Amino acid sequence: MLDPKIEQHLALAGVCQAAALVKQVARNGQVDQDAFEASLSSILVTDPENPQHVFGSLSNLKLGYQTLLMQLSDKSSTKDTELTRYIASLLGLERKLAAKNNAMNELGERITHVQRQLAHVSFDNVQIVGSLASIYSDIISPLAPRIQVAGNPDHLRQPVNQHRVRALLLAGVRAAVMWRQMGGKRRQILLNRKSIVSSASEALRLI
Repeated sequence: MLDPKIEQHLALAGVCQAAALVKQVARNGQVDQDAFEASLSSILVTDPENPQHVFGSLSNLKLGYQTLLMQLSDKSSTKDTELTRYIASLLGLERKLAAKNNAMNELGERITHVQRQLAHVSFDNVQIVGSLASIYSDIISPLAPRIQVAGNPDHLRQPVNQHRVRALLLAGVRAAVMWRQMGGKRRQILLNRKSIVSSASEALRLI
């Protein structure tokens, strides 16, 4: 069993990981494959035994915890304004989604459809990433002004990277939903900064 303090901020690390992976794809056209698969897989875990089960294992959130620590560090030099913008946008999208019952229902139906697809193709199939990307485009993106992803135009023009980015943004919203379900609120990120930093440091020590 995880320490409750680590478990409490697990989903916030998931939001940070999705944001960090979006930046990797947009800037480099490459991605931490293990973290990428863990984040996308989390979208399809709709009936978890416990919070950790959503991401498979604590080690699958290493990038997320590293990002969380950098963003909340006392050192301004470690903070990334681009990541801050992505994280804030994902948390904002979750609030928009929560207010739309129809969108939530449609989201559940579309995720179930992707789960059925997995009976026929492997998870790393481009079809799965494309399906997750289209869920984001059809259901999540229209809820708020589009998130402006900064990066290398050559990478961002490639359809495979566009699908990766959208699927990762969906993963970030999924993590934000989970964080809210566990009692998380945006103001807590500032008010409980020391506690979050402590639990993230402990999580990285255990990984």
